[in-house]
Amino acid sequence: MANRRNLLILLAAGGSAALLLGAFGFQYLGGLAPCKLCLWQRWPHAAAIAIGVLALWLPGRALPLAGALAALSTAGIGAWHSGIERGWWEGPASCSAGPIGGLTPEQLMEQILSAPLVRCDDVPWELFGLSMANWNALASAGLALLWLAAAGQGRNG
Repeated sequence: MANRRNLLILLAAGGSAALLLGAFGFQYLGGLAPCKLCLWQRWPHAAAIAIGVLALWLPGRALPLAGALAALSTAGIGAWHSGIERGWWEGPASCSAGPIGGLTPEQLMEQILSAPLVRCDDVPWELFGLSMANWNALASAGLALLWLAAAGQGRNG
């Protein structure tokens, strides 16, 4: 039973790692700068990876349930972002900002002029009519199911 649990954890945490690597690939190799909500969707994936490493070593249901919560968090942010992209509701007033503390006025102006304008309601990439936020929401919901299945395997662990 522990082997099945570990396999499910590896699949779920590995799925988060793949989605996170994909996001970094789009950003650094594809040149698609992320918006504020795109960045928010990355943090739960990082947490799920860390939870997965711990869950492989520690028995029980608590860590797989925490992994499911992380996956559901990024799925929820992705669904919210999807609605903003589709115009179903409004997003945050400001979608990207950088640190300005300690900069001279010239450095601040250079930062402003060189920063990419990234809006949360624009869809810079689609596959089969679905945006990256859509794909993240769907894939992360599937990962949450894997985490829940792993939690079910951990009842006796």
